[in-house]
Amino acid sequence: MASGVMDKSPDAFRTISEVADDLDVPQHVLRFWETRFNHIKPLKRGGGRRYYRPDDVDLLKGIRHLLYGEGYTIKGVQRILKAEGVRFVQGVGRGEQTLAELSPERDVTHPDEDVPVSEGLAPEENDIPLAPHGELSREALRGLQGVLEELYECDRVLTSLKSPGDAVTAE
Repeated sequence: MASGVMDKSPDAFRTISEVADDLDVPQHVLRFWETRFNHIKPLKRGGGRRYYRPDDVDLLKGIRHLLYGEGYTIKGVQRILKAEGVRFVQGVGRGEQTLAELSPERDVTHPDEDVPVSEGLAPEENDIPLAPHGELSREALRGLQGVLEELYECDRVLTSLKSPGDAVTAE
């Protein structure tokens, strides 16, 4: 944990660097999550500097746990947020809620049933190298899913930055 975080009141706002250190994720991951989870709304001051409220931090901890600890994809966590609400995911972040407490009548997808890593790829792109035992571990699949989602976001950002005059023409 960052040294300055320990000195702050539990009710104090935290900078993106403090939250990133606390969650052990890079700052760009937190910015990426803001694009995928509209519930993450840090206060933004001059220069775009982000300040996270304690509830924001709890939500981010819950999202991190669901993604990295439980193996859900971003779509899976979005479904949980929609079905169970922000307070449930914040409770997961504080360690007060567990996935066993999910409403059984709700349509929340378990990680095993979630969107496969290969969805949206052409068949020849689905040929992911396999481990000696013939399959990738869940951890490797989660890592690949995260990389794929970040690449999609990079493509979206780059596409949005291109002006119509930047189009490359085929020769």
